[in-house]
Amino acid sequence: MLICTMNTRLPHHLKLAIIVAMAVPLTAQQKPKPEDTEIWQPEPKIVTPGATDSAPPSDAIILFDGKNLDEWVSAQDHSPAKWVVHDGILTVSKDPGSGNIETKRAFKNYQLHVEWRIPENITGSGQARGNSGVFLASTGPGDSGYELQVLDSYNNKTYVNGMVGSLYKQSIPLANPMRKPGEWNVYDVVWTAPTFNDDGTVKTPAYATAFLNGVLVDNHFELKGQTLYIGQPFYKKYDAAPIKLQAHGDKSEPISFRNIWVRELP
Repeated sequence: MLICTMNTRLPHHLKLAIIVAMAVPLTAQQKPKPEDTEIWQPEPKIVTPGATDSAPPSDAIILFDGKNLDEWVSAQDHSPAKWVVHDGILTVSKDPGSGNIETKRAFKNYQLHVEWRIPENITGSGQARGNSGVFLASTGPGDSGYELQVLDSYNNKTYVNGMVGSLYKQSIPLANPMRKPGEWNVYDVVWTAPTFNDDGTVKTPAYATAFLNGVLVDNHFELKGQTLYIGQPFYKKYDAAPIKLQAHGDKSEPISFRNIWVRELP
């Protein structure tokens, strides 16, 4: 109808101008621009990094800075932690009653940095050689929780889902970048806590990504539940949980820790 109207009422040059004007906006709308895919808000928060890669950033919660155990309690009864602090280093106590220690605070999702050392004069073999653990969620008395294994795996064979870097009895580390006894090792971990439905069933599973000495050993590994010593893993509903360090009770020289910090994540 429009073309018919233009044919009967408008001069030829005006018809041509109208057709061109109608075509230009359509062409412009179809051509993508860089601005179409730019996102400007919300801006990420500013975090000041540490002076080194191991130093805590500005938003970190310092769990151990070499001075005291103010952020820790006994995992057994929540009494004051009884491990030894000396020369800026935290060492598992040889006192058999000292037991595991855990943070006073509970966490959900987080980024964790922890440095640990196997004694130079370590003895034993297999699982009895420098055994400890970083429990990414200590979910309560009687529970196994979720353990990232600490063990001397420098020329020390054991089952591979229980060696250093393993999420105990579940993951097999992607590599073994363990330093020899007497040298410091570094774990950098991203923990995504499991979530649960009201009836206790799993809504989303737990995931862990871990670097040992800068080498990826667990890549967004999906856990099947708690890390059990015996039996198949299973989930038990919890909300937030402390981070726990293990006193394994071996007769070999105890493990030491330093420079522990955590960043809470959404």
